[in-house]
Amino acid sequence: MKRSPYKILGVEIDALSIPQLHDLIAEAIDTNKKWIIANHNMHSLYLYHHDQKVRAFYAEADYVHIDSMPLVFIAKLLGFPIKREQRVTYADWIWPLMAKAAENNWRVFYLGSKPGVAEKGAARLRLKFPNLQIKTAHGYINLPQDSHKSLSTLETISKYQPHILIVGMGMPQQEHWILKNLPHIKSNTILTGGACIDYVAGAVPTPPRWMGKVGLEWLYRLLNEPKRLWKRYLIEPWFITKLLLKEVK
Repeated sequence: MKRSPYKILGVEIDALSIPQLHDLIAEAIDTNKKWIIANHNMHSLYLYHHDQKVRAFYAEADYVHIDSMPLVFIAKLLGFPIKREQRVTYADWIWPLMAKAAENNWRVFYLGSKPGVAEKGAARLRLKFPNLQIKTAHGYINLPQDSHKSLSTLETISKYQPHILIVGMGMPQQEHWILKNLPHIKSNTILTGGACIDYVAGAVPTPPRWMGKVGLEWLYRLLNEPKRLWKRYLIEPWFITKLLLKEVK
């Protein structure tokens, strides 16, 4: 699929629905490519403009889908032809993605979450999709004193030869890890999945899907994790507002 991104608030995004994302993954596998399929939301916009490594990561990304209904609203305000179905969040996508993987015999490796959480989520996915090939490793591997864990994990990934690698360490840790280790990662597609397996495992409450559709998923998450997320949802948006005001002038 030829890329035709839109530039919004200083970043490039692709208007991609779930079926189109599945087509991209299939294309990468069929042609034996290694593609990063990243995503942008309001938090990543803030990080992009404040973190050089995050900017470097997005420069390496082959496609960047939208994971934020507020970003869809902003794009529409600026005149871009973005549709609601082109907002793809992992809370919604993880299930059809795993169904597609099971249907096509795609091997999936999930790297992230606290020890035990990812495997619990994977077990639930295997129950729903018996043909699913999925392997996991926890994401607490990137501390300097624990660098051997990162090397060991990379070796495990290489041996498994996944078609899909989902890195779910949260932003910006997952982007930093992928950027640092990209030459050594053996996978056709590399996805930044945030807390997607945490949702599946029940370790993090899944926001009601109607809240996601109307752009209020952030409020649910803030009320459930105020200490961790207050800055992201109450402080960072003011910076985004400044970017928006510059763009509409």
